[in-house]
Amino acid sequence: MRKNSPYFLLAALLVVADQVTKNIVARTVDLYESVPVIRGFFNITRIHNKGAIFGTFSRTDNSLVFALLTAASIAALAFVVYFFVKTPSSETLMKVALTLIMAGAFGNQFDRLVRGHVIDYLDFYIGSAHWPFFNVADSCITIGAGLMLLTLFRRKPACSPSS
Repeated sequence: MRKNSPYFLLAALLVVADQVTKNIVARTVDLYESVPVIRGFFNITRIHNKGAIFGTFSRTDNSLVFALLTAASIAALAFVVYFFVKTPSSETLMKVALTLIMAGAFGNQFDRLVRGHVIDYLDFYIGSAHWPFFNVADSCITIGAGLMLLTLFRRKPACSPSS
């Protein structure tokens, strides 16, 4: 368990950063208000996302969809935790990737269960083309998934015995 302590510390720090930034936005920015940070490129815009990452399924008030997303998120988090535990400590980059995914999933799951929605607020755009709103937790999941793919693609294939 000690060998995983740095990863758990990183996950905890990321969850705290996610929750602190969401709380600051919730206290200082009204719902749907946009605060320009870099004109023509980046705003802080508070929205409430009842769906999944980057607003997928967010335009529904269906409680069944909410329950299914919550259950799927809990199952995915359990799956990632399982693979984290099973990943050898020698695979540092994979452990970091899984840590980022766990932290992001936990941060958003916490919101979903406590607030009934996830606070998204990072709003990048050029002209009228906006990237979907997101938050620190979504960033952790995305970066973690990218690192995981990079790690998987860099692995050497196992040698198969010749016939």
